[in-house]
Amino acid sequence: MINEKMKNDLVALGIKSDDTILMHSSLSSLGYVEGGADTVIDTLLDILTDGTLLIPTLSYATVTADSPVFSIKDTPSCVGKIGNVFREREGVIRSMHPTHSVAAYGKYAKEITEGHINTNTPVGELSPFALLPKYNGKVLMLGCTIRPNTSFHGIEEKAGVWYALSKDKREYTLIDENGKQIKKEYYYHYIGENGFEQRYARIENLYKPAYGKVLEADCYLFEAAPMWEAALKAISENEEYFVEKRA
Repeated sequence: MINEKMKNDLVALGIKSDDTILMHSSLSSLGYVEGGADTVIDTLLDILTDGTLLIPTLSYATVTADSPVFSIKDTPSCVGKIGNVFREREGVIRSMHPTHSVAAYGKYAKEITEGHINTNTPVGELSPFALLPKYNGKVLMLGCTIRPNTSFHGIEEKAGVWYALSKDKREYTLIDENGKQIKKEYYYHYIGENGFEQRYARIENLYKPAYGKVLEADCYLFEAAPMWEAALKAISENEEYFVEKRA
């Protein structure tokens, strides 16, 4: 089902047919949408006729040190309804990572997700988040504010900030779409344990995203490459620019 008002709002925000879009979202922020998450997905794909849609399907809340098993087919996302509906759709590819997987559909879905298994951090250089600038991609924050912009973890990893990653690794069991099990060790995000709060909305001081309403939701659209460039420059001048010590 296509929501024409939503489609018009997304196009006005700056989404084009050949874009590679990484979307963070809050379904409830849109107000009532007939067809719910499926309508949001259908509407975006109706715009992206020659593009790619990526939606984070993070599972850090359930795949933990006490329960270190990730199934690419069965492990739910802990970051929203839309990602969970999307990952179960026919033709959607999910990257293999225990805590920071991404589901993708469209032109570059396979090539932007297939290398994620070969990184040993959550948002390393082969993750879809870090690859997005190379595809001239955009980050869409659909009604969820700027704060949960996971790309910033990739920026922190690339910059090598001291507070972002654990010193030790955890072993996880990964189960692929055929049921094959793989054991792999990963560093994990350690920002909270180091006593910091994320302050990723500070990117607006350095780079202004497009802003607009999509139905009832406040939405932001970032071009990934200049977002990364501006953030990396800020971190090079102040390593803790995007975090704040917890009171």
